[in-house]
Amino acid sequence: MRLVVLGANGPTGRWTTAQAIAEGHTVTAVTRRPDAFPLDGPRLRVIGADVYDSAAVEQAVAGQDAVISALGVPYTRRPVTVCSRGLSHIVGAMNRQEVRRLVWVTSTVLFDTEAPGESLLFRKVVEPLVVRSIGRTVYEDMRRMERIVRDSDHEWTVVRPAGLFDAHTVSHYRTSTARLPGRCTSRADLGDALLRQATGAGHLRACIDVRTTENTPSPVALLRKEVLGKS
Repeated sequence: MRLVVLGANGPTGRWTTAQAIAEGHTVTAVTRRPDAFPLDGPRLRVIGADVYDSAAVEQAVAGQDAVISALGVPYTRRPVTVCSRGLSHIVGAMNRQEVRRLVWVTSTVLFDTEAPGESLLFRKVVEPLVVRSIGRTVYEDMRRMERIVRDSDHEWTVVRPAGLFDAHTVSHYRTSTARLPGRCTSRADLGDALLRQATGAGHLRACIDVRTTENTPSPVALLRKEVLGKS
């Protein structure tokens, strides 16, 4: 297949791109910093583009079979529009170029259900603190993005991981259209799930959770690195 990966130079985007190439797909990797992109190969095209630039987005989308977005931003108190404005440009380009398949990343918290199997402290204190304060502007933008996706007539799938961490290999992860127990999703598993959805039958017009069940970091390690930005 011909795939375009947006946010290709992030950890998840690199995983998705590398695995897609290894499986024989042709990939257009979109990043704001093409000179820093670490991958190359005969089935890879790297485009320097910003999702705020609708003309550049359309150039990347043209001729593709499916669009995968691994766009994301760190937690910040400032307003965030990358997902929603970026998706508006991508959907417009897909309409004009007649590309139907779209796979995008948001977060498990957008299921708007309490984390199954979690303690009262996590459900009532820890997660609400992250969602409503530390990551409020990021999640607000993800919600706007999901509304745009749902209102489109594309063959879309929204992939909702939990707290992200780095791993060396893809594991036997779980997926579901309902929120799953557990706090972690490896970027390797997320990248694999994005690729499986884009290239297989997938869950059309649905949101799916992706959850890693083995060799996951401790809650303290996950909080320090992924929320507070400390190693």
